[in-house]
Amino acid sequence: MNFVIQTLVDALSVGSLYAMSALGIGLLFGIMRLINFAQSEFVTVGVYTLMLAAGLWFPLAMLLAIVVVVVLALLVERIAFRPVRNADPATLLVTSFAVSYFLQYGLVLAFGARPIGFDILSGLAEPFLIGDIRIPRLNIVTILVTVLLLGAIALTLRKTRIGIEMRAAAVDFRMARLLGVKANRVIALAFAISGLLAAVVAILFAAQTGIASPAMGLQLALVGFVATVIGGMGSLSGAVLGGLAVGAVTVFLQAALPADLRIFREAFVYAVVIAVLVLRPQGLFRGAAARERV
Repeated sequence: MNFVIQTLVDALSVGSLYAMSALGIGLLFGIMRLINFAQSEFVTVGVYTLMLAAGLWFPLAMLLAIVVVVVLALLVERIAFRPVRNADPATLLVTSFAVSYFLQYGLVLAFGARPIGFDILSGLAEPFLIGDIRIPRLNIVTILVTVLLLGAIALTLRKTRIGIEMRAAAVDFRMARLLGVKANRVIALAFAISGLLAAVVAILFAAQTGIASPAMGLQLALVGFVATVIGGMGSLSGAVLGGLAVGAVTVFLQAALPADLRIFREAFVYAVVIAVLVLRPQGLFRGAAARERV
């Protein structure tokens, strides 16, 4: 029983990071039909910002990381994506890769290619003891932060004017513009939210690893993209649930596989993903834009 509870908490913690990564990607895809692979560099820049600010009071370092990543996301939208907004999807995809590589190798030039260790929130490594169950405090913090952040974003999307405009743009962007929705404001806010999510992922991921590396955000972005696909492209709730599902499968396989097969865990995870897509090519949930209208 203890093993099951421990595994469930670990699965929720890992799935929370994947869910936030998937939502950042899914939000931009829903509005712009853009797969933003630069989301991985948003996370990486957040980690390097925390590394540089590690000597400061932590709340100040955290706020600095969030501001830097959100501003970076807005600059990327304004400089890189806005000029090609009306281009075909292939052009948007190439632009996304170009921004990703530009930011990644900019970090390599600035800090080198080797991982750099630093200490942040080391106290969260201490576990809570509930009987014989040892649950790291960081896992609990990760789950709580994810619930609060996703809840705040859900309320914003459902209860505020700009949130309703973003949802309308995700369903039919052209019609939303004809009805008075300002494209620049909606897309800029979507990038800002994706930057906020990336910054929070960076803070939690840095607390887990204590390492800054130029390519460290790539795995999170890749898993976030996979989670968006299996959740249903264009479905924000599907992206979140897809992220939680991928995290759960990853942790359960780590616990269930024999020791000599654990090195192949990622292969088994993607085998499960392929099986899901074979059975439901549209994903577990379909976005509103994908549903047939009468």
